[in-house]
Amino acid sequence: MSVSFEARPAVVVVGASRGIGRAIAIVAARQGGPVVLVARDRDTLTAAATEVQEAGGEAFTLALDLVSPDASLRLQEFLEESGLVCDVLVNSAGYGLRGAATTLPMDEQLGIIDLNIRVLSDLTLRFLPGMVARRRGGVLNLGSIAGFTPGPNMALYYASKSFVRSFSAALHEELRHTGVTVTCVAPGPVETEFLDRSGAGRAMLFKVLPRANALDVAERAWQGFRAGRRLVVPGVSAKLTALVTTLLPTAVLLPLIGRLQRRSNDPCPCGSGQKYNKCCGRSWFWQRRRPA
Repeated sequence: MSVSFEARPAVVVVGASRGIGRAIAIVAARQGGPVVLVARDRDTLTAAATEVQEAGGEAFTLALDLVSPDASLRLQEFLEESGLVCDVLVNSAGYGLRGAATTLPMDEQLGIIDLNIRVLSDLTLRFLPGMVARRRGGVLNLGSIAGFTPGPNMALYYASKSFVRSFSAALHEELRHTGVTVTCVAPGPVETEFLDRSGAGRAMLFKVLPRANALDVAERAWQGFRAGRRLVVPGVSAKLTALVTTLLPTAVLLPLIGRLQRRSNDPCPCGSGQKYNKCCGRSWFWQRRRPA
């Protein structure tokens, strides 16, 4: 006589090996139950799994290259083999690059679109129908206050986070009466490896804005998601920054962001091969005096 077992609902955290994703996994583990940690690096996944278990959760790990074409299918198969179903999907994988679009490697810039947009959409669209059928659960997408404005010198990163905010808001409205929640969390700068890995930590903008604690951001994100909110902007400074981006005229905002995210010794975007401060970054007065 065969016995069938019902799959257990799990919180699936993509990009769980570090930063905000890891912090959200820890916060989610406090309610008990399975937490599936997905990332590329096995060693950091193991460390994150230990923290999830210490927080009270049951940890499952899957080392997976998320940009591979079959990544979402392999994740689904892993869940089925483990007797789990994706009840909550946390999309926290992503990266950014600081610099002018004409000077950064094209393949690395296109990788931002692939991971921050395509992978997030793929995973969301794969697991949402099951949530709707069960009339429970949802998706928590990691956005940024960068998603409230274009971002000169981090153009593709800002654009990708704008997509995340727009996509999440639309899905939130579509699924309003289904029992499924889609939430976008949009923090400001956070004390994680992102700032150093992207090069953004060296820009004046990220030296001026205060940096939040990853665990604090995770707790506010999780609370907002559980409350069914469409958008969570954690922290007073992040809220003020988001407000300023909506109030300032674009003609003022874009040059300001571009200046704050550019270093004087960056390669000049005009293609001259010179440093910015020796080329297009010279003052208007100096350029007027320069011989033709």
